[in-house]
Amino acid sequence: MFEYLKGLVTYINSHYIVVEANGVGYHVLVANPARYQPDQTNTVYVELVVRDNEQTLYGFFDLAEKRLFQQLTSVSGIGPKSALAILADDNHQNLIQAIMQNDVKFLTKYPGVGKKTAQQIILDLKDKLTQQNNLSPVQRNGADNLTTTADTNSYLKDGLAALAALGYSSREIAKVTPKLQRLNLTAASEYLRAGLKLLH
Repeated sequence: MFEYLKGLVTYINSHYIVVEANGVGYHVLVANPARYQPDQTNTVYVELVVRDNEQTLYGFFDLAEKRLFQQLTSVSGIGPKSALAILADDNHQNLIQAIMQNDVKFLTKYPGVGKKTAQQIILDLKDKLTQQNNLSPVQRNGADNLTTTADTNSYLKDGLAALAALGYSSREIAKVTPKLQRLNLTAASEYLRAGLKLLH
């Protein structure tokens, strides 16, 4: 099945984009259409969802966003459109932290997420994210033992932990850690975005 589409974004509106690939225009629902460049070649990661007789393509800016979408839609009560609405907030680090910290109040800020749904998200995903965040020694060198760089850069630590929570391997994280350590960013979300760019 489709993993991604690579082609010209020919149309953008508030809910979807059209990607032309091999002479075919694909209607793709995305969380934040403004992130895509019109009339330029874009790589859009996609997930095909089949419901009854309807086939819908959901698109993602990067593989990490797609992985998070798949995790959200595994939660009882969270459908594809609800998951996409949650991902419309580009700061996915906040979402991951809220789940890890049992922050029901924060999760209810997302559209369509009530208290019961927020509790279900935590119940279904916290253990998965915790397991993914059980860092190997190589990851710990990058995510925990950062005392050699500004005792420590907690933003970098949180950013690396978010990469691990999204499913990136210890080898992948170790590869980008030195480059991220040379940056002087002021938020975990900025390190997360920088790490995602380096990984793709």
